[in-house]
Amino acid sequence: MTVLVHVIVVLGMVAVLPLGLALLDGPGSRAARWWPLAAVPGAVSLFLPRGTAATALAVLYALAAAALAARAPLRLARTRSLAPAEAAALTALVTPLVAAVALVAERSGHRLLGFGLGILALTVPHFHFAGFAAALVAGLVCRAAPHRRAARAAALSVPAGTLLVLAGYFVDDWAELAGAVVLTTGMWLTGLVVWQDLRGRGRDTLTRTLLGTGAAVLAATMLLALWWALGEATGLRHPTLAWMAATHGLGNALGFALCTLLALHRLRETR
Repeated sequence: MTVLVHVIVVLGMVAVLPLGLALLDGPGSRAARWWPLAAVPGAVSLFLPRGTAATALAVLYALAAAALAARAPLRLARTRSLAPAEAAALTALVTPLVAAVALVAERSGHRLLGFGLGILALTVPHFHFAGFAAALVAGLVCRAAPHRRAARAAALSVPAGTLLVLAGYFVDDWAELAGAVVLTTGMWLTGLVVWQDLRGRGRDTLTRTLLGTGAAVLAATMLLALWWALGEATGLRHPTLAWMAATHGLGNALGFALCTLLALHRLRETR
């Protein structure tokens, strides 16, 4: 499981974040251009033994994530808006820092706030994908279909669900389940709008296929997330973490995040 999780994280660091930042900031985004360089230390740290070298590289990645998060209050001061699409964009800017802090702690072997190293390791991909990618896509979909009530609801419920899941880490499994329900609802609404509205805007088969794949994958992967959270809260039989990484994690990384962001780039280029 460890190698698979690391591969998923690297995908988030070096591909999903710069693709997303280019969509958020528009063509010529400086953040999108420099982010792959910032991602290299974080990616390398994953494949080193825990210790000083891995921690130092993870800290460099955390500094880049902190610089990204610092853009959130600046953006808020500029836009003076907490409209659904903007709330999602602000969430996307901040969540990589949560992932980076968990990475530093895990690479140093430090049980941050009492969390085990395994939980910290899984927090890293979670806040790259369920944090950054999910919030970003929900916000972009809301911008693309502002007339859809479902799009506006998704752009609010995805950030809210992400924050509730994070809060659940500190409360209990039932609180985390509540966050999973809110997050899943937002993700399903996002997928619904992508399927019904955005997919038809694709001028070529590849774009439509990428959008359809992203929407369809969400239906399955988020059902798995609900199953796992329900099992953790109730003790009912549910998938193992290794199985979740191979299905929910890999599906969200490749099927949802990468496919949808690539499709959104293609849509922007054909306007």
